[in-house]
Amino acid sequence: MSPVFSEISSWFWNPDVWLPTNITWVTFKEPEVGKDTFESSGKFAKFSDLWYPIPLALLVMILRWVVENGVFRRVGVWFGMKDCKRHYPRNNSVLENSFRNLSVPSWREIEALSAQAGLSTREVEVWFRQRRQAELPNTLQKFCETGWRFTFYAGILCYGFTCLWHKPWFWNIDHCWKDYPNHKVDNDIWVYYMLELSFYWSLSISQFFDVKRKDFWGMFIHHNATIALMMFSWTTHFIRIGTLVLIVHDCADPLLELAKIFRYARYKKTCDAVFALFSIVWVVTRCGVYPAWILYSTLFDAVKFFDMFPAYYIFNGLLCTLQFLHIVWTYLLYKVIQKALSKGNIDDMRSDSEPSGDEGDTKNKKNR
Repeated sequence: MSPVFSEISSWFWNPDVWLPTNITWVTFKEPEVGKDTFESSGKFAKFSDLWYPIPLALLVMILRWVVENGVFRRVGVWFGMKDCKRHYPRNNSVLENSFRNLSVPSWREIEALSAQAGLSTREVEVWFRQRRQAELPNTLQKFCETGWRFTFYAGILCYGFTCLWHKPWFWNIDHCWKDYPNHKVDNDIWVYYMLELSFYWSLSISQFFDVKRKDFWGMFIHHNATIALMMFSWTTHFIRIGTLVLIVHDCADPLLELAKIFRYARYKKTCDAVFALFSIVWVVTRCGVYPAWILYSTLFDAVKFFDMFPAYYIFNGLLCTLQFLHIVWTYLLYKVIQKALSKGNIDDMRSDSEPSGDEGDTKNKKNR
């Protein structure tokens, strides 16, 4: 290791920043014997463990392909969904290059493209509308993607409860802070963390190939923020409280995906019932359990067990930011419910792809 890199590493991993007073990284050094295997009592978390989820994410993506194509595609076809072929407009290099940068051009841009392509403005509008529609995913594609997410969310929720049911901190949150940071990680908790991280890494990668949505960059930031928060909690040994954050957030996710499955299968009443259950679970867990149980403990209980240090404040800042996002998302959920009650139709909270052609044309006309 070069002296410069060693100096930067020492500065970055300063224990005065990452760990409580009088605790150093040597505290977590394991005996050399059996260093590559878990003891029955578990081992201390290591930053190097966080490399495992990256290759595991590729295995998750392979499993996803198997589940989508081997299970949910067949189920979707059985429900009568069709994998329609895409119908692209006549090839035009000028318009195609413009489409790659902006799928819904303004009226001025349409006029400029009309002159460049030798077409009327109406022909340019029609071309862009047909091009956007060709990119829209069909119902079967969305059904398969949603089916995979439901499968993972339901599976990881069950596994999470199996892991945590017999853990003392699940029933008494003070155990998240007692004897901190000397908390060894049990084998099942290690697997729980690695599976969650692998899944979110896979989402960050596959998002570029999935159904395109209006909130693409918002969800990209969300996935990577989740990864960063999990990695931070692992590195600072806030793993026990981290598992509680995970289980609380996992409770509502399967219900949302299940509601969308029924929506795509055209079981409207069942979709509405599941969505109503999802809304209740969301509000209870994210606006009730999370702030009253987890956030309260990190802000007020933890200070009773150890001296504060910089990483603790960063961790709490991230958790508070997460609660702010909960409030924003709950407001959006309220708007969805309000719209459903007024129109009698529940739409996905995350809109698919770009606006439809008619919407794009309407916007353009307003800009004229």
